[in-house]
Amino acid sequence: MDVYGTRIDRLRKELEGRGADAALLTSPLSVAYLTGFVCDPHERFMALLLQEDKAVLFVPLLELEKAENALSATGAIEGEIIGVRDTDEPFALVKQNMKGAVRRMAVEKEYMRLSQAERLMAVSPGLQMLDAGHIIAKMRNKKTQEEVERIRAAVQLVEDVLAEGLTRVKAGITELELVAELEYIMKQKGADAPAFDTMVLAGANSALPHGVPGKTIVQEGGFLLFDLGVLKDGYCSDITRTFVIGEPSAEMEKIYDTVLRAEEAALRAVRVGRPLAEVDKAARNIINAAGYGPYFTHRVGHGLGMEVHEYPSVHGTNEELIEQGMVFTIEPGIYVPGVGGVRIEDDVYVAADGAQTLTAFPKALTKLEI
Repeated sequence: MDVYGTRIDRLRKELEGRGADAALLTSPLSVAYLTGFVCDPHERFMALLLQEDKAVLFVPLLELEKAENALSATGAIEGEIIGVRDTDEPFALVKQNMKGAVRRMAVEKEYMRLSQAERLMAVSPGLQMLDAGHIIAKMRNKKTQEEVERIRAAVQLVEDVLAEGLTRVKAGITELELVAELEYIMKQKGADAPAFDTMVLAGANSALPHGVPGKTIVQEGGFLLFDLGVLKDGYCSDITRTFVIGEPSAEMEKIYDTVLRAEEAALRAVRVGRPLAEVDKAARNIINAAGYGPYFTHRVGHGLGMEVHEYPSVHGTNEELIEQGMVFTIEPGIYVPGVGGVRIEDDVYVAADGAQTLTAFPKALTKLEI
Protein backbone atom coordinates (compact mmCIF):
# COMPACT_ATOMS: atom_id res chain seq x y z
CA MET A 1 0.00 0.00 0.00
CA ASP A 2 1.41 3.41 -0.95
CA VAL A 3 1.64 6.41 1.34
CA TYR A 4 -1.75 7.79 0.29
CA GLY A 5 -3.51 4.45 0.65
CA THR A 6 -1.95 4.07 4.09
CA ARG A 7 -3.22 7.49 5.13
CA ILE A 8 -6.75 6.79 3.90
CA ASP A 9 -6.76 3.40 5.62
CA ARG A 10 -5.66 4.99 8.89
CA LEU A 11 -8.30 7.69 8.64
CA ARG A 12 -11.00 5.12 7.96
CA LYS A 13 -10.00 3.19 11.09
CA GLU A 14 -10.01 6.36 13.18
CA LEU A 15 -13.46 7.30 11.89
CA GLU A 16 -14.82 3.82 12.44
CA GLY A 17 -13.65 4.01 16.05
CA ARG A 18 -15.69 7.19 16.47
CA GLY A 19 -18.82 5.68 14.95
CA ALA A 20 -18.80 7.68 11.72
CA ASP A 21 -20.56 6.16 8.70
CA ALA A 22 -18.68 8.39 6.25
CA ALA A 23 -16.41 11.40 5.91
CA LEU A 24 -16.72 14.38 3.60
CA LEU A 25 -13.45 16.32 3.48
CA THR A 26 -13.59 19.72 1.81
CA SER A 27 -10.18 21.21 2.62
CA PRO A 28 -7.94 21.19 -0.48
CA LEU A 29 -4.96 20.44 1.78
CA SER A 30 -6.70 17.37 3.22
CA VAL A 31 -7.53 16.19 -0.28
CA ALA A 32 -3.90 16.66 -1.27
CA TYR A 33 -2.63 14.91 1.87
CA LEU A 34 -4.87 11.89 1.34
CA THR A 35 -4.73 11.55 -2.45
CA GLY A 36 -1.74 13.47 -3.82
CA PHE A 37 -4.05 15.63 -5.94
CA VAL A 38 -3.11 19.28 -5.47
CA CYS A 39 -5.68 21.85 -6.52
CA ASP A 40 -6.96 25.26 -5.51
CA PRO A 41 -10.66 25.12 -6.46
CA HIS A 42 -11.17 28.77 -5.49
CA GLU A 43 -14.90 29.17 -4.79
CA ARG A 44 -15.84 25.93 -6.57
CA PHE A 45 -16.73 22.69 -4.80
CA MET A 46 -14.13 20.02 -4.16
CA ALA A 47 -14.44 17.18 -1.67
CA LEU A 48 -13.39 13.64 -0.88
CA LEU A 49 -16.17 11.27 0.23
CA LEU A 50 -14.89 8.27 2.18
CA GLN A 51 -16.84 5.29 3.38
CA GLU A 52 -15.71 1.86 4.53
CA ASP A 53 -15.21 0.50 1.01
CA LYS A 54 -15.93 3.51 -1.16
CA ALA A 55 -14.07 6.66 -2.15
CA VAL A 56 -15.33 9.42 -4.44
CA LEU A 57 -13.42 12.57 -5.32
CA PHE A 58 -15.53 15.54 -6.44
CA VAL A 59 -13.61 18.17 -8.41
CA PRO A 60 -14.59 21.19 -10.49
CA LEU A 61 -15.28 19.93 -14.01
CA LEU A 62 -12.44 22.03 -15.41
CA GLU A 63 -10.03 20.14 -13.12
CA LEU A 64 -11.32 16.65 -14.01
CA GLU A 65 -8.56 15.64 -16.44
CA LYS A 66 -5.87 16.94 -14.09
CA ALA A 67 -7.37 14.93 -11.23
CA GLU A 68 -7.61 11.76 -13.32
CA ASN A 69 -3.98 12.07 -14.36
CA ALA A 70 -2.82 12.76 -10.81
CA LEU A 71 -4.70 9.89 -9.24
CA SER A 72 -3.69 7.53 -12.01
CA ALA A 73 -0.10 8.30 -11.05
CA THR A 74 -0.55 7.97 -7.29
CA GLY A 75 -3.13 5.18 -7.23
CA ALA A 76 -4.40 6.79 -4.06
CA ILE A 77 -8.06 5.87 -4.37
CA GLU A 78 -9.86 3.10 -6.15
CA GLY A 79 -13.04 5.00 -6.79
CA GLU A 80 -14.79 7.50 -8.93
CA ILE A 81 -13.71 11.00 -9.83
CA ILE A 82 -16.72 13.18 -10.54
CA GLY A 83 -16.55 16.51 -12.31
CA VAL A 84 -18.89 19.09 -10.79
CA ARG A 85 -20.34 21.69 -13.16
CA ASP A 86 -20.83 25.27 -12.01
CA THR A 87 -24.59 24.73 -12.35
CA ASP A 88 -24.71 21.49 -10.32
CA GLU A 89 -25.89 21.23 -6.74
CA PRO A 90 -22.80 19.53 -5.32
CA PHE A 91 -24.38 18.24 -2.13
CA ALA A 92 -27.10 16.49 -4.11
CA LEU A 93 -24.27 14.74 -5.99
CA VAL A 94 -22.71 13.79 -2.68
CA LYS A 95 -26.00 12.32 -1.50
CA GLN A 96 -26.39 10.35 -4.73
CA ASN A 97 -22.97 8.82 -4.27
CA MET A 98 -23.33 7.78 -0.62
CA LYS A 99 -23.53 4.06 -0.12
CA GLY A 100 -26.23 2.94 2.29
CA ALA A 101 -27.67 4.94 5.15
CA VAL A 102 -25.35 7.65 6.48
CA ARG A 103 -26.39 8.98 9.86
CA ARG A 104 -23.06 10.21 11.23
CA MET A 105 -20.84 12.17 8.83
CA ALA A 106 -17.33 13.34 9.71
CA VAL A 107 -16.44 16.78 8.32
CA GLU A 108 -13.74 19.36 9.00
CA LYS A 109 -15.73 21.68 11.22
CA GLU A 110 -13.13 24.44 11.27
CA TYR A 111 -13.04 24.48 7.48
CA MET A 112 -16.59 23.72 6.33
CA ARG A 113 -18.71 26.86 6.02
CA LEU A 114 -22.07 27.05 7.77
CA SER A 115 -23.83 27.44 4.42
CA GLN A 116 -22.24 24.20 3.21
CA ALA A 117 -23.23 22.36 6.39
CA GLU A 118 -26.82 23.55 5.97
CA ARG A 119 -26.91 22.35 2.37
CA LEU A 120 -25.50 18.98 3.37
CA MET A 121 -28.13 18.57 6.08
CA ALA A 122 -30.84 19.66 3.65
CA VAL A 123 -30.15 16.67 1.39
CA SER A 124 -29.66 14.33 4.38
CA PRO A 125 -32.24 15.27 7.04
CA GLY A 126 -31.28 14.15 10.52
CA LEU A 127 -27.59 13.88 9.65
CA GLN A 128 -25.25 14.20 12.63
CA MET A 129 -21.88 15.79 11.90
CA LEU A 130 -18.69 14.82 13.70
CA ASP A 131 -15.34 16.56 13.48
CA ALA A 132 -12.60 14.93 11.39
CA GLY A 133 -10.36 17.99 11.42
CA HIS A 134 -8.44 17.12 14.58
CA ILE A 135 -7.87 13.54 13.38
CA ILE A 136 -6.27 14.75 10.16
CA ALA A 137 -4.27 17.41 12.01
CA LYS A 138 -2.85 14.70 14.29
CA MET A 139 -2.01 12.54 11.28
CA ARG A 140 -0.22 15.42 9.57
CA ASN A 141 1.56 16.24 12.80
CA LYS A 142 3.91 13.25 12.54
CA LYS A 143 5.94 13.66 9.39
CA THR A 144 7.40 10.86 7.32
CA GLN A 145 11.05 11.03 6.35
CA GLU A 146 10.01 12.08 2.84
CA GLU A 147 8.00 14.97 4.27
CA VAL A 148 10.92 16.04 6.44
CA GLU A 149 13.20 16.04 3.41
CA ARG A 150 10.75 18.25 1.52
CA ILE A 151 10.67 20.69 4.43
CA ARG A 152 14.46 20.56 4.59
CA ALA A 153 14.64 21.43 0.88
CA ALA A 154 12.27 24.38 1.42
CA VAL A 155 14.45 25.52 4.33
CA GLN A 156 17.65 25.34 2.30
CA LEU A 157 16.00 27.30 -0.49
CA VAL A 158 14.79 30.10 1.77
CA GLU A 159 18.19 30.35 3.44
CA ASP A 160 19.76 30.80 0.00
CA VAL A 161 17.17 33.51 -0.66
CA LEU A 162 17.98 35.31 2.59
CA ALA A 163 21.74 35.13 1.96
CA GLU A 164 21.35 36.71 -1.46
CA GLY A 165 18.75 39.17 -0.19
CA LEU A 166 21.21 40.54 2.35
CA THR A 167 23.46 41.63 -0.52
CA ARG A 168 20.64 43.92 -1.69
CA VAL A 169 20.57 45.91 1.56
CA LYS A 170 21.88 49.38 0.76
CA ALA A 171 21.47 52.99 1.76
CA GLY A 172 18.08 54.41 0.85
CA ILE A 173 16.31 51.08 0.25
CA THR A 174 12.85 50.63 1.75
CA GLU A 175 11.21 47.68 3.46
CA LEU A 176 8.91 47.11 0.49
CA GLU A 177 11.79 47.20 -1.97
CA LEU A 178 13.57 44.51 0.01
CA VAL A 179 10.40 42.41 0.06
CA ALA A 180 10.22 42.70 -3.73
CA GLU A 181 13.88 41.69 -4.05
CA LEU A 182 13.39 38.65 -1.81
CA GLU A 183 10.29 37.41 -3.58
CA TYR A 184 11.97 37.84 -6.97
CA ILE A 185 14.94 35.80 -5.73
CA MET A 186 12.53 33.12 -4.46
CA LYS A 187 11.13 32.64 -7.95
CA GLN A 188 14.59 32.69 -9.49
CA LYS A 189 15.69 29.90 -7.19
CA GLY A 190 12.67 27.70 -7.88
CA ALA A 191 10.19 28.36 -5.09
CA ASP A 192 6.59 27.64 -6.00
CA ALA A 193 5.46 30.67 -3.97
CA PRO A 194 6.18 32.57 -0.77
CA ALA A 195 4.86 30.51 2.14
CA PHE A 196 3.31 33.70 3.56
CA ASP A 197 3.60 37.45 3.13
CA THR A 198 7.31 38.20 3.32
CA MET A 199 8.13 40.54 6.20
CA VAL A 200 10.97 43.05 6.30
CA LEU A 201 10.81 45.57 9.15
CA ALA A 202 13.37 48.31 9.76
CA GLY A 203 14.20 50.34 12.85
CA ALA A 204 11.31 50.97 15.24
CA ASN A 205 8.99 48.96 12.97
CA SER A 206 10.79 45.80 14.03
CA ALA A 207 9.00 46.18 17.38
CA LEU A 208 5.76 45.15 15.61
CA PRO A 209 5.64 41.30 15.71
CA HIS A 210 3.35 41.22 12.66
CA GLY A 211 4.20 44.57 11.16
CA VAL A 212 3.42 45.37 7.54
CA PRO A 213 6.37 46.40 5.37
CA GLY A 214 6.06 49.88 3.93
CA LYS A 215 8.14 52.78 2.72
CA THR A 216 10.34 53.03 5.81
CA ILE A 217 13.98 53.39 4.78
CA VAL A 218 16.69 51.16 6.22
CA GLN A 219 18.93 53.40 8.35
CA GLU A 220 22.03 53.22 10.52
CA GLY A 221 21.62 52.27 14.16
CA GLY A 222 18.43 50.22 13.82
CA PHE A 223 17.41 46.60 13.73
CA LEU A 224 16.44 45.00 10.41
CA LEU A 225 14.14 41.99 10.81
CA PHE A 226 13.48 39.46 8.05
CA ASP A 227 10.68 36.87 8.36
CA LEU A 228 10.24 34.77 5.23
CA GLY A 229 9.47 31.31 3.93
CA VAL A 230 8.83 29.45 0.72
CA LEU A 231 6.43 26.80 -0.51
CA LYS A 232 8.26 24.11 -2.45
CA ASP A 233 6.77 20.79 -3.61
CA GLY A 234 3.87 21.10 -1.20
CA TYR A 235 5.81 21.96 1.97
CA CYS A 236 6.77 25.19 3.71
CA SER A 237 9.74 26.76 5.42
CA ASP A 238 9.71 29.67 7.86
CA ILE A 239 12.75 31.56 9.15
CA THR A 240 13.33 34.81 11.00
CA ARG A 241 16.67 36.52 11.46
CA THR A 242 17.34 40.00 12.84
CA PHE A 243 20.34 42.14 11.95
CA VAL A 244 21.73 45.51 13.00
CA ILE A 245 22.55 48.27 10.56
CA GLY A 246 25.87 49.71 11.70
CA GLU A 247 26.60 49.82 15.41
CA PRO A 248 24.01 48.68 17.99
CA SER A 249 23.36 50.41 21.27
CA ALA A 250 24.05 48.59 24.54
CA GLU A 251 20.31 47.97 24.97
CA MET A 252 20.02 46.54 21.46
CA GLU A 253 22.88 44.15 22.21
CA LYS A 254 21.20 43.08 25.46
CA ILE A 255 17.87 42.46 23.70
CA TYR A 256 19.54 40.40 20.99
CA ASP A 257 21.59 38.36 23.46
CA THR A 258 18.50 37.64 25.54
CA VAL A 259 16.48 36.40 22.56
CA LEU A 260 19.34 34.22 21.36
CA ARG A 261 19.77 32.62 24.78
CA ALA A 262 16.00 32.09 25.02
CA GLU A 263 15.87 30.44 21.61
CA GLU A 264 18.74 28.11 22.43
CA ALA A 265 17.11 27.17 25.76
CA ALA A 266 13.87 26.34 23.96
CA LEU A 267 15.77 24.11 21.51
CA ARG A 268 17.31 22.22 24.42
CA ALA A 269 13.85 21.73 25.96
CA VAL A 270 12.60 19.71 22.99
CA ARG A 271 12.39 16.14 24.30
CA VAL A 272 10.10 13.32 23.23
CA GLY A 273 7.48 12.69 25.90
CA ARG A 274 7.74 16.13 27.52
CA PRO A 275 4.91 18.70 27.31
CA LEU A 276 5.07 21.26 24.53
CA ALA A 277 4.53 23.87 27.23
CA GLU A 278 8.06 23.32 28.48
CA VAL A 279 9.50 24.60 25.20
CA ASP A 280 7.66 27.90 25.55
CA LYS A 281 8.50 28.18 29.24
CA ALA A 282 12.21 27.57 28.64
CA ALA A 283 12.39 30.62 26.40
CA ARG A 284 10.01 32.75 28.44
CA ASN A 285 11.86 32.16 31.70
CA ILE A 286 15.04 33.65 30.26
CA ILE A 287 13.24 36.63 28.77
CA ASN A 288 11.37 37.23 32.03
CA ALA A 289 14.58 37.03 34.06
CA ALA A 290 16.17 39.68 31.86
CA GLY A 291 13.24 42.02 32.54
CA TYR A 292 11.67 41.82 29.10
CA GLY A 293 8.70 39.58 29.91
CA PRO A 294 6.03 42.14 28.91
CA TYR A 295 7.71 42.51 25.52
CA PHE A 296 7.42 38.83 24.54
CA THR A 297 3.81 38.85 23.40
CA HIS A 298 3.27 35.62 21.43
CA ARG A 299 3.67 31.86 21.70
CA VAL A 300 7.11 30.43 21.08
CA GLY A 301 6.20 28.43 17.99
CA HIS A 302 3.78 26.58 15.74
CA GLY A 303 3.56 23.45 13.64
CA LEU A 304 5.03 23.54 10.14
CA GLY A 305 4.41 21.39 7.09
CA MET A 306 1.93 21.66 4.25
CA GLU A 307 0.86 24.93 5.90
CA VAL A 308 3.16 27.50 7.44
CA HIS A 309 0.96 27.56 10.56
CA GLU A 310 -0.48 24.20 11.49
CA TYR A 311 -0.98 21.90 14.47
CA PRO A 312 0.44 21.96 17.15
CA SER A 313 0.53 25.33 18.89
CA VAL A 314 3.67 25.59 21.03
CA HIS A 315 2.56 27.74 23.96
CA GLY A 316 2.98 27.77 27.71
CA THR A 317 -0.24 25.96 28.62
CA ASN A 318 -0.19 23.23 25.96
CA GLU A 319 0.35 20.03 27.94
CA GLU A 320 0.26 17.78 24.87
CA LEU A 321 3.35 15.62 24.74
CA ILE A 322 6.11 16.07 22.19
CA GLU A 323 6.20 13.18 19.73
CA GLN A 324 8.91 11.98 17.40
CA GLY A 325 8.14 13.15 13.87
CA MET A 326 6.76 16.56 14.79
CA VAL A 327 8.04 19.62 12.94
CA PHE A 328 7.53 23.04 14.47
CA THR A 329 9.11 26.46 14.77
CA ILE A 330 10.84 27.99 17.77
CA GLU A 331 10.77 31.78 17.56
CA PRO A 332 10.98 33.84 20.75
CA GLY A 333 11.09 37.60 20.42
CA ILE A 334 11.37 40.85 22.32
CA TYR A 335 9.64 43.95 20.97
CA VAL A 336 10.36 47.26 22.69
CA PRO A 337 8.43 50.25 21.31
CA GLY A 338 10.70 53.06 20.24
CA VAL A 339 13.77 50.81 20.30
CA GLY A 340 12.94 47.93 18.00
CA GLY A 341 12.43 44.21 18.09
CA VAL A 342 14.37 40.99 17.72
CA ARG A 343 13.01 37.60 16.72
CA ILE A 344 15.09 34.52 15.96
CA GLU A 345 13.27 31.59 14.41
CA ASP A 346 14.36 28.06 13.57
CA ASP A 347 12.48 25.12 12.07
CA VAL A 348 12.84 21.99 14.19
CA TYR A 349 12.29 18.28 13.55
CA VAL A 350 11.75 16.12 16.62
CA ALA A 351 14.00 13.08 16.46
CA ALA A 352 14.26 10.30 19.04
CA ASP A 353 17.08 12.13 20.82
CA GLY A 354 15.60 15.64 20.69
CA ALA A 355 15.52 18.61 18.36
CA GLN A 356 17.16 18.48 14.95
CA THR A 357 17.38 22.05 13.73
CA LEU A 358 16.59 22.17 10.02
CA THR A 359 17.60 25.81 9.70
CA ALA A 360 21.32 26.52 9.64
CA PHE A 361 21.53 30.26 8.92
CA PRO A 362 23.92 31.94 11.42
CA LYS A 363 22.32 33.41 14.53
CA ALA A 364 25.14 35.44 16.06
CA LEU A 365 24.51 39.20 16.07
CA THR A 366 25.47 40.40 12.60
CA LYS A 367 26.13 44.03 11.68
CA LEU A 368 25.28 45.11 8.15
CA GLU A 369 27.02 48.06 6.56
CA ILE A 370 25.18 50.34 4.13
